[in-house]
Amino acid sequence: MTKGRLIIFSAPSGSGKSTIVNWLMNNHPELNLYFSISCTSRSPRGTEKNGVEYFFITPEEFRKKIENNEFLEYEEVYQDRFYGTLKQQIENQLNQGQNVVFDVDVKGGINIKKYYGKKALSLFIQPPSIEELRRRLEGRGTDTPEAIETRLSKAAYELTFAKDFDVVVVNDDLEKAQEETHTLVSNFLK
Repeated sequence: MTKGRLIIFSAPSGSGKSTIVNWLMNNHPELNLYFSISCTSRSPRGTEKNGVEYFFITPEEFRKKIENNEFLEYEEVYQDRFYGTLKQQIENQLNQGQNVVFDVDVKGGINIKKYYGKKALSLFIQPPSIEELRRRLEGRGTDTPEAIETRLSKAAYELTFAKDFDVVVVNDDLEKAQEETHTLVSNFLK
């Protein structure tokens, strides 16, 4: 069996990254794409199952795995609320021939790319402009004006890292960005 490869997607919030990733996974089964299954110290929500959406472990177990250098990348989002990607889980998925998709923040994307080098393709999904990003975030209607300002200043900072990715896809036209992403991923997997 051929070993899988890795595809990393990063972007500022509101760039359309998740929309593009989900479209790719739902409409192109021939690419054999599977999400990396992360670890978290939070409790399952709703119908989430251990080993499906996440591996649910205690904050203590998470810290022990950090000490043992078992994570490819991790973050403590709030006190005792950790999220991370286990190296062994990725190896298991690659050995099963799965092409592993990471939908991660910019720093996580850069770290994963550094770790895997040429075995990974890193894509940065970029909004056409900060103004367009503001329009999209306001259009969602899910954030307060303060939260939108915070996201926009974070986005401006994250945009400075676009150069650290293999490819930048500008999402000014969703269909075009989806097709461009499909072509890039297909060529990488060949």
